[in-house]
Amino acid sequence: MEGVINTIGRRKTAVARVYMKVGSGNIVVNGKDYKEYFTTAPLQYIVRQAFETIDAMGKFDVKANLDGGGVTGQAQALRMAIARALCEVNSEDRPALKAKGLLRRDARMVERKKPGQKKARKRFQFSKR
Repeated sequence: MEGVINTIGRRKTAVARVYMKVGSGNIVVNGKDYKEYFTTAPLQYIVRQAFETIDAMGKFDVKANLDGGGVTGQAQALRMAIARALCEVNSEDRPALKAKGLLRRDARMVERKKPGQKKARKRFQFSKR
């Protein structure tokens, strides 16, 4: 691997652009350490999941730009982008990452609100008389 690998990950409306290179394991998200950006343990685990799957913790430096969505969607978008970058580094890691479902784009999006209704499916109360 030479230089920096650039990948993208998406989830709901969140987009993660990742720049990964060989290093000491620093993960920087929007200029902050990932533990500062994602304050809860489950979200921090989601971010590390791709590295832990292939035992690559501490081998790569990641710089990520996150945009849109909420914290959970951003963490999952980042996980996908990191998994894609790891596949570019070493294609033999692909089956392990694929088995965990880290390379699959989760296509579920918020359903749009319809006119004449309270929300996407919830309706206003019906009155017979």
